[in-house]
Amino acid sequence: MTFDELRRIAGNGIWKQNSSLVQILGMCPLLAVTTNLVNGVMLSLATIIVMSLSGAVISALRNFIPHEIRIPVFILIVAALVTMVDLLFNASLHELYLVLGIFIPLIVTNCLVLARVEAFAAKNPQLQSAFDGAFMGVGMLWTLGLLGGMRELIGNGTLFSGIELVVPGLNHWQLLPADYPGFLLAVLPPGAFILLGCMVAWKNWVEARALERRRQTPPPAPAAPAPTLPAAS
Repeated sequence: MTFDELRRIAGNGIWKQNSSLVQILGMCPLLAVTTNLVNGVMLSLATIIVMSLSGAVISALRNFIPHEIRIPVFILIVAALVTMVDLLFNASLHELYLVLGIFIPLIVTNCLVLARVEAFAAKNPQLQSAFDGAFMGVGMLWTLGLLGGMRELIGNGTLFSGIELVVPGLNHWQLLPADYPGFLLAVLPPGAFILLGCMVAWKNWVEARALERRRQTPPPAPAAPAPTLPAAS
């Protein structure tokens, strides 16, 4: 795999084909889990593990899976990997596992996971498929992390609430005054919809500005022809 191919896969997963801002997939965890930054990031990390491993495994087995039953087989593979991640979270981060609850097992039903293994992993080599799944998860991570951070800050005035469940001894940041009354809409699902719409609009604005700059940039001048030497007499 070349560097240009890796850069293209990373760009698609993180920005151009971002699962939350472009494809608008995975709305269930986006609305329910992103009440704070930590929850959104940790669920995204679990999704990254599942997507990267499922991409590599399905890519390795794609020539042995009959086309007619590929979707059930893909779901079984993803379900097995999600079960592994679910048990890992339960064993190592039990308190956080209780907070995330059913949303770790629900990774199996996340449209993004099945869409990527069907669209990419089933047609490409293992390394590219693993990176595609990982970078698609990274795109989900920064989106859910940013959305969760905004909802937490606007709703409660804090940041990194729940970090003690991941790293014992750390405490959240109180960025707004302690008497901040909070903004209930931000931590409710309608607030997630509103902020997500703002993020989609921001992404479209950034891309429109970049396209306009490229249009206004004059093309490079053609190189002057090299002078010809007179023929020797």
